[in-house]
Amino acid sequence: MRSARFLPAVLAVFFLSVVVYAADGWKAGVASTVITPMEPMWMAGYASRTKPAEGKAQDLFAKALALEDSEGRRLLLITMDLIGVPRSLREHLEKRFAELHRLPPEAIWLNASHTHCGPEFRSSPDDVELTLLGKETEAAAYGKFLEEKLVVLAGDALAKLQPAVVEYHYARCGFAMNRRLPAGDGAYRNAPFSDGPVDHDVPVLAVFSPEKVGAERPLRAVVFGYACHNTTMGFFQWCGDYAGYAQETFEADHPGTTAMFVTGCGGDQNPYPRGKLPYAQIHGRNLATAIEAALQAPPKELPPKLTLAFDHATLDFAVPSRAELEQRLSSKDRFVVSHAQRLLARLDRGDSLPAQYAYPVQVLRLGGATPESALTVITLGGEVVVDYSLRFKRELAGQSVWVSGYSNDVMGYIPSLRIRREGGYEAGEAMRFGMLPGPWTESVEDRIVEKVHALLEQTRPK
Repeated sequence: MRSARFLPAVLAVFFLSVVVYAADGWKAGVASTVITPMEPMWMAGYASRTKPAEGKAQDLFAKALALEDSEGRRLLLITMDLIGVPRSLREHLEKRFAELHRLPPEAIWLNASHTHCGPEFRSSPDDVELTLLGKETEAAAYGKFLEEKLVVLAGDALAKLQPAVVEYHYARCGFAMNRRLPAGDGAYRNAPFSDGPVDHDVPVLAVFSPEKVGAERPLRAVVFGYACHNTTMGFFQWCGDYAGYAQETFEADHPGTTAMFVTGCGGDQNPYPRGKLPYAQIHGRNLATAIEAALQAPPKELPPKLTLAFDHATLDFAVPSRAELEQRLSSKDRFVVSHAQRLLARLDRGDSLPAQYAYPVQVLRLGGATPESALTVITLGGEVVVDYSLRFKRELAGQSVWVSGYSNDVMGYIPSLRIRREGGYEAGEAMRFGMLPGPWTESVEDRIVEKVHALLEQTRPK
């Protein structure tokens, strides 16, 4: 949607480009589908909501990009304007894509934009509050609807594979700000913190048709990312938030092009300013402008090759005892109480609380045998804080690196060791809204980094 309310983008643009190019090597297919709920539903993301959605500011979309290299290896990326990717959805799609398209797990990348103006479809029958509110039945129905939509979407993208030129670029955009404001008493408030760490990179993968029309090749798709919570808005209308408006804006400026948003490591980042719809539209316009800036940089060529790896890191929970849970029942925080009740109900049924979690990690290498000729994409599950993105870019300095969170399974916040020790919402307090016993132990960062480096080694050219 193009609007006079969009303000001019203010960008400190520093950009670099890397091109994945092969006239007879790369093939790409793109597809898109609307996933806006057709029936009234409760919304995801804010526990304070007291009623279902009342309309829409814009439709929600799922979009797919299929890539195939010169040796027939394929990668399927699916992006969704949703709060998260449940583990069950990833597992179902893995099975179905293997049967229908012979895609292995490492060839599937699912990413959620984390809009808080999408449907709540992750409800569990163990969650008494959600069941009483009627969310659990809605969630099951929408989950089935979504899965079928994604199966058709994937088939459409794969059926459209045709020769392509694929370019990697990046620029920067500045509306994300760290939200862990030190409160002065050792605590952290969810508020703008100008001095906190951020990652303002806007990575862009651009897919062109190889044949020129006039002096230019038609742009078929762009995949772009940003490390920031997609939470400008919290009202009662379906909306893709700034990520939705960035996609909508870029597509309006480039008719015939599909724009796909990938959420970065934005677990401790918020868009500022926030709380008003024009702000979401402005942030979307600024992000779309960053894509435009990135695409103007001169390209570097990369060979058309995919090397993919996927595995799970084992993360440990700091599991509370029954005595600790019973003590929490006297808390003044109703969410602490309800979380304790859910966990105690599991114990009362004779079930144990999980001590570990199988955490998804994926490394996707596009390109050649040298750092100068390859793009490395690292995808991580959960609401990953920005420390991870900054760490991997530092450790892999000199390479083109794209780090994504909110991928393949969004089970909760993933703090760094620094944040785990500091405490606060992202460190473990947010666990009270779900079913996980939480928080993670202090080994969380080491376990994830170790697995990433193991997969990097697997994908390194021999």
